[in-house]
Amino acid sequence: MSVANQAAAAPSAALPSLKTFRRIVIKAGSSLLIDREQGCVKRRWLESLAQDIADLHAQGTDVLVVSSGSIALGRTVLGLPGGGLKLEDSQAAAAVGQIALARIWAEVLADRKITAGQILVTLGDTEERHRYLNARATIGRLLDLRAVPVINENDTVATSEIRYGDNDRLAARVATMTSADLLILLSDVPGLYTAPPSENPAAELVAVVARVDAVIEAMAGGGGSALSRGGMRTKIEAAKIATAGGTHMLIADGRVAHPVSRLHALVPCTWFLTSSNPVTARKKWIAGSLEPRGALHVDAGAAKAIANGKSLLPAGVTRVEGNFTSGDCVLIRNAQAAEIGRGLVGYDASEAVLIAGRNSQDIPALLGTPGRAVIIHQDDMVLARDRITAWEAGTDGKS
Repeated sequence: MSVANQAAAAPSAALPSLKTFRRIVIKAGSSLLIDREQGCVKRRWLESLAQDIADLHAQGTDVLVVSSGSIALGRTVLGLPGGGLKLEDSQAAAAVGQIALARIWAEVLADRKITAGQILVTLGDTEERHRYLNARATIGRLLDLRAVPVINENDTVATSEIRYGDNDRLAARVATMTSADLLILLSDVPGLYTAPPSENPAAELVAVVARVDAVIEAMAGGGGSALSRGGMRTKIEAAKIATAGGTHMLIADGRVAHPVSRLHALVPCTWFLTSSNPVTARKKWIAGSLEPRGALHVDAGAAKAIANGKSLLPAGVTRVEGNFTSGDCVLIRNAQAAEIGRGLVGYDASEAVLIAGRNSQDIPALLGTPGRAVIIHQDDMVLARDRITAWEAGTDGKS
């Protein structure tokens, strides 16, 4: 039986429903957003996508958008030629196009009583842990305030050596960083085929991918659009990132109106499923993949709060050890110096010393600048008992 037939044999009832997801990242590429001939946004299509987002938002789902299109828009305004651009021309086009793109997103969402927030990120913002925490905290606060973050790579400053180069992988990093449980890649094809459809008319759509392996990777072709920097290969890479982080992913046809809401009708698409979830995957990563750079000793009250799933507040810290920086992994030790957990610390060691034992309200006066109310957030923490489980499952190790 072929891979496609095996996928088709899987019962549709076993596939997740959009209604079950609490946080969804939607990625829209340049070929969908931008009218290549006119050099402008496909406004009617974008309005339909905005309505899909509003419908999800109304049911309480957190929605994030990863949007391409800034370079495609900017190059038209600046009169830059078609084809590949030099790095400096791409950066100039992005600087002009990003303004227009952000304005359009703000308008279509505001028409539906939703506030948009623009987030521009570079590779380091999701790969370096202290910047990762900052970006994650900002996006999290926007979601708490029921805004929709619209995210793009900061092409105006990213060089070819320090960029993603495509928004598929960026979207996957954003999904795992924000603990989203679903990533939707809107594409100019309905999903993954057993071979590139443009080359093989007999190619079959793969409905479900339980695991990305060499067979699945071999199915991916190159880019299908002059405006797109990605292709099916980058989507497969995105699937590997997303599913490893506990995020389901699907590739769906974005060329039609209301490309997300139509997924309720089980239209043809490709699901990449994960057996994990964002919280579990994140806990395993903290538990076994990071070398601790220091330790925070806590009092009995803080130890009890942590055991009950609470964040670690500065007031509960009695002693600081090590020379760590914000985003590093540190141990959490109780009054008997036993490890009760570990997590990603929100402050440098020098700052942690200053705020240890103090109320969170004192942080601005102590540091001279506003800071986080917690020193380790509960989402960035794993308890010792959970770490033992991760070790027994074979996930423990050192980077």
